[in-house]
Amino acid sequence: MIALSAAGRLGEFLADLPPEVLCGLDADWLHRARADQLPPEGDWTTWAVIGGRGCGKTRAGAEWVDALARGDPAFTGEPVGRIALVGETLHDVRDVMIEGESGLLSLPRRRRARPSWLPSRRRLVWENGAVAQAFSAEEADSLRGPQFGAAWCDEVAKWREAEAAFDMLQFGLRLGARPRSLVTTTPRPIPLIRRLLADPRTVVTRARTHDNADNLAPDFLSAVVGRYAGTRLGRQELDGELISDRPDALWAREGIEAARVACPPDLSRIVVAVDPPASSGSRSDACGIVAAGRHGERAYVLADTSLARATPQAWASAALALYHRLSADALVVEVNQGGEMATAVLAQCDPGVPVLPVRASRGKYLRAEPVSVLYARGLVHHVGAMPALEDEMCDFIFGLLSG
Repeated sequence: MIALSAAGRLGEFLADLPPEVLCGLDADWLHRARADQLPPEGDWTTWAVIGGRGCGKTRAGAEWVDALARGDPAFTGEPVGRIALVGETLHDVRDVMIEGESGLLSLPRRRRARPSWLPSRRRLVWENGAVAQAFSAEEADSLRGPQFGAAWCDEVAKWREAEAAFDMLQFGLRLGARPRSLVTTTPRPIPLIRRLLADPRTVVTRARTHDNADNLAPDFLSAVVGRYAGTRLGRQELDGELISDRPDALWAREGIEAARVACPPDLSRIVVAVDPPASSGSRSDACGIVAAGRHGERAYVLADTSLARATPQAWASAALALYHRLSADALVVEVNQGGEMATAVLAQCDPGVPVLPVRASRGKYLRAEPVSVLYARGLVHHVGAMPALEDEMCDFIFGLLSG
């Protein structure tokens, strides 16, 4: 009752405030931010904000950079004149870090001018002369030469050459008494993330998607958060947990990451592999749908559109859509579970598509072992990131699945 009365009094107090005062409070980040969104105290070199999707990481990064550029006394004693903004691509820097809904140009303004964005020069300029320059992690060499007093690195777990770009940035952090960097990212167990978390000069703050629920669409919370909460993928993408490898698994994330490519070469053959479930009930297995291509002795995993508890019509439609999107050569279908039903469903949906039925004579683990050897030799590449598939692979241990 006391808490409710206090909340009621606070509501009445805020309701009586004039609009200009309320706008000022909205723009006052120190009053609105959560503790995990504010820079920590201490003599740190890297501040890592590790969190789930939509948890407010970008807003925290934008506010930190803006405060440094202006010399906000709550953050720093004097302005940091040169700041690096590094994203996966220049497109990401502009669309998320600068012009995004929580980016630097979208911050609430209170008696302060918005910085000027000069796209041709890839830089933001504040009225006091402070400059933030945009860089792509895909172009690590572009970080050679420039020097900075601070840097904001966004979604480093997505960077394809994460260690090379981050290391090159460190050589440029040499201005001022305390050059520092902020890393905002949803975690993935790539070597750079592991290295940063193990570094005693790194201070980590964590946040979950749900911590920012007041600023997220209700449909997102019910549809996405509700669906993935508690799953391995949800723990990573929503709760911001770093999901580590299992030492007894056939695949390791580091090896998959090292062989990842942005796009495949010309492929001599492309197939879509389908592992249909025996039924479509609430307890049925997922339907695996994965596309792969071949270039010489190397294989390229192109897409994963696997479905959970799908009807035959649904998984057949998904498999055929992937087949046509990639202009594949054939559908390879395992018929152990569904027998001839799988090929019959596909033929009914699209009789012109060649279907190659295969029957497995050994258990999944025995079939997976030689494939994991190809990965270990660097002969299998993932084209882009496939979190759900890679989670399943890196959890695959003897006895977990059979048949």
